[in-house]
Amino acid sequence: MKRVDSWMTTIDGRLLLAAQPQIQMNEASDKADVAFKIHVNAQEQYQVMDGFGASFTDASAYLVHHKLEQGARELLMRLLFDAQEGIGMSMLRQPMGASDFASRLYSYNDLPAGGEDMDLLLFSIEHDRSYILPLLREALRINPQLKIMASPWSPPGWMKTSGQMIGGTLRPECYETYAAYFVKFIVAYEQEGIPIYAVTIQNEPGYEPKEYSGMILKPEEERDFIAHHLGPAFERAGIQTLILCYDHNWDVPEHPLTVLQDPTARRYIAGSAWHCYGGAHEAMSTVRDACPDKGIWFTEASGGAWVPPFREAFLDQMKHVIRSTRNWSKSVVWWNIALDEQNGPTVLSNSTCRGLVGIHQETGEITVHLDYYTMGHISKFVVPGAVRIGSVTYVDAVESVAFRNPDGSTVLIVSNRTPEEQTFEVCTEEGKFIYRLSAEGAITFKW
Repeated sequence: MKRVDSWMTTIDGRLLLAAQPQIQMNEASDKADVAFKIHVNAQEQYQVMDGFGASFTDASAYLVHHKLEQGARELLMRLLFDAQEGIGMSMLRQPMGASDFASRLYSYNDLPAGGEDMDLLLFSIEHDRSYILPLLREALRINPQLKIMASPWSPPGWMKTSGQMIGGTLRPECYETYAAYFVKFIVAYEQEGIPIYAVTIQNEPGYEPKEYSGMILKPEEERDFIAHHLGPAFERAGIQTLILCYDHNWDVPEHPLTVLQDPTARRYIAGSAWHCYGGAHEAMSTVRDACPDKGIWFTEASGGAWVPPFREAFLDQMKHVIRSTRNWSKSVVWWNIALDEQNGPTVLSNSTCRGLVGIHQETGEITVHLDYYTMGHISKFVVPGAVRIGSVTYVDAVESVAFRNPDGSTVLIVSNRTPEEQTFEVCTEEGKFIYRLSAEGAITFKW
């Protein structure tokens, strides 16, 4: 008989990704009147998964590297990146320069006001050497399957109309130089033993922050930058790093479509990247349907005070795990790996974000947040190279998503989105079983 392992999280937090007694599959069901029947069909195959994880922002890397004793740091890294001891994260989205979660604004080519360096003679990743690069190398050592993507929040200030990291737009005469900036970054990181799997062009190109690095990048500007500058620059340099467009919310699918449907730009682009702060998951399917040869990546969803823990935040994040992958995403990526007791370090005057873990600046005490467990429901069990397979889902009731790993194992994630315990039957080609899932709980099955 096939045996099924499972790990559950309950809405009261009593069980947190906790191993449950083994289940035995039967050839025939002993209860035919179950309301929810989740048929898992391995013959029905969708996207190949790339990975699951979060971001070693400047703030996160500083806390993990500088505020933890060596033993605590090594343990946390295993809890993050080792699938046996922890949740086996397999993707990192790394800011190229400062994001909002940094103690100061910086790029890899900062100059005094009025300066220019069109040949990038002063380009340097020196800022990242003391605490970001060591952690990335350690993460890769623990999980060699780890993929690292990179996203800039802003070009160097002198390349922009604002003359600074905040605001402005990319000056047209700097397009070619900015493409060379990406090449230099990728080459510099690879020389440090850190291959860059993919880049996006601009974090949240439709939003102009007032307190942190950012800029507006219109879809036509992104299209032209990729088509005539970045794509050819990668080609000339032999760069294999994937180019992803957009990297913003579900509510403006017209932006990635403008870029992806341009015949010159699309030949350089692997697909589009998405955030969760506006619109609905189905926008990713809309773009995928229009461009079926281009991939979808879900690259940022932060936990924070706007969705209160535990209950609301847990349900929200389990919805992202299931619905983003059901809408073709090859990844699920939360935001900061770690923040301190003030939700920083940050350049923001008021931060309401939450990391996967909290690290107290004075004591070094580590607090594991619910975001760690929601990520673990997928990252610990679904490995890069897995393929999403067919499963029946009941929207806003008993939702599911299923995967077949390269080793032949099957993973099924189920979220009960109702306030009552729900009984469902799982039907597979290997057998069937009945399960009763607690109100608003989530469970990952593996067999």
